[in-house]
Amino acid sequence: MSEECVLQDYDDGVLRITLNRPHKRNAFHDPQWDGLRDALNRARADASVAVVVLTGAGEDFSAGQDLGAFGSAGEPRTDGNATGFYGCVDAVFACDKPMLAAVKGVAVGGGATLAIACDIVYVGESLRLRLPFVSLGLVPEIASSYTLQAAIGRQRAAELFYTAEWVDAERALDVGLAARSFPDAQLLDATMTKAREIAQWPVSALQATKRTLQVAHAAGIQAARRAEDDGMAQRAGSPENVEAVTAFLQKRAPDFRQFRKKG
Repeated sequence: MSEECVLQDYDDGVLRITLNRPHKRNAFHDPQWDGLRDALNRARADASVAVVVLTGAGEDFSAGQDLGAFGSAGEPRTDGNATGFYGCVDAVFACDKPMLAAVKGVAVGGGATLAIACDIVYVGESLRLRLPFVSLGLVPEIASSYTLQAAIGRQRAAELFYTAEWVDAERALDVGLAARSFPDAQLLDATMTKAREIAQWPVSALQATKRTLQVAHAAGIQAARRAEDDGMAQRAGSPENVEAVTAFLQKRAPDFRQFRKKG
């Protein structure tokens, strides 16, 4: 790995995982997906880890998939673990320790849906969150088509997905996307304080409690992942998706009207 794109810091039961590509707004390429997967798998296997805190280096949480480094889905490794995006998503939902996200600045696409998959989300005042999937000719990911509805309700989730509009910290708190909002300078310290408060309890009790919270949502998450994977397979590389990515790279507005069929 040419860059240490995922940092891990352990302190008294709390594993802080930092997405570390600030020059790319922590956008994901395959090495970063793999690094996050490995860190989450470590948290799950390490009995000394009680709580996971996920954050981003620099001014942003994550701009989602790095379109300039977009690759194909990872193939299974010889040890059976998937690489890239799909392997990381497996690790996100397999992690049986409480996961807290400290989110400020840009949280777009996979950066937003990754945060939504966490147990508790704290946001900074600079938050600019967006679910841009329809604007890219794609569908939601990381089971967000279920988890967002579960968090904020069907209509509010539909509005955010269909409009691909920006969400600030005040709105995130208002609709239930975030548990609390803090000034940016205080966000990580406040999140770590809450993580240490949680980490004082028995790890086994935290794991058991997380299982009770997850059980009602397991079928919905699995169904959403299957539907999203099918939808992404159909939409990725479609004319609309190619136009969206081309327009992004050319720094222009996409023209989707060309694909509309006249009745």
